[in-house]
Amino acid sequence: MSFYATHLFPSLMDWVMASPQFQQQRREALAPLHGDVLEIGFGTGLNLPHYPSAVTRIIALDPARLLPRKVSQRIAVSPIPVKIVHGSAEQIPFHDRRFDCVASTWTLCTIPDIAAALLEIRRVLKPGGTFVFLEHGRSNAPAVARWQDRLNPLQQRIGAGCNMNRPIDRLMTEAGLAPAQLDRFQMPGIPRLVGEMYRGVASTH
Repeated sequence: MSFYATHLFPSLMDWVMASPQFQQQRREALAPLHGDVLEIGFGTGLNLPHYPSAVTRIIALDPARLLPRKVSQRIAVSPIPVKIVHGSAEQIPFHDRRFDCVASTWTLCTIPDIAAALLEIRRVLKPGGTFVFLEHGRSNAPAVARWQDRLNPLQQRIGAGCNMNRPIDRLMTEAGLAPAQLDRFQMPGIPRLVGEMYRGVASTH
């Protein structure tokens, strides 16, 4: 990975995503979590302060080692045990039906093979397990969606692989993770092209 993707961009995003409005969204999204949790795309650990007390352990899966000093500091003050595992969401290195819950915040936009990753998430969840997600994606407004399609190649370059036009709800349904709860909203103060949010909960059966 380039210096931009491993240092400059993560530092910028850590600063942006630590703002109060993003933190509030994390708190709301992560509230249903409990038990043994797999977090997909741990990044710099910004979710850690917002895990509810019902969570007993966090396995943090990420293909990259981003801002390791900052990540270590955040893990050190977490009241919940955290183990970092370096690996891909398209090939999660755990056996079937392993986790009570899986969490993903602003990560599904970047995974190269999102369909494979969602199938893997379904595989590692226990029967009746919970997948909690918070993501930006494709707009319901046709005019906005067309601009998302036009500008997505540029977004992938400047966003280190991030896609702005993924229909998160449809992709989840196709993987057998139809959301039981889904909130669609526009993030205040964020350009609509990248501010169309999907927040919700899906379960296995």
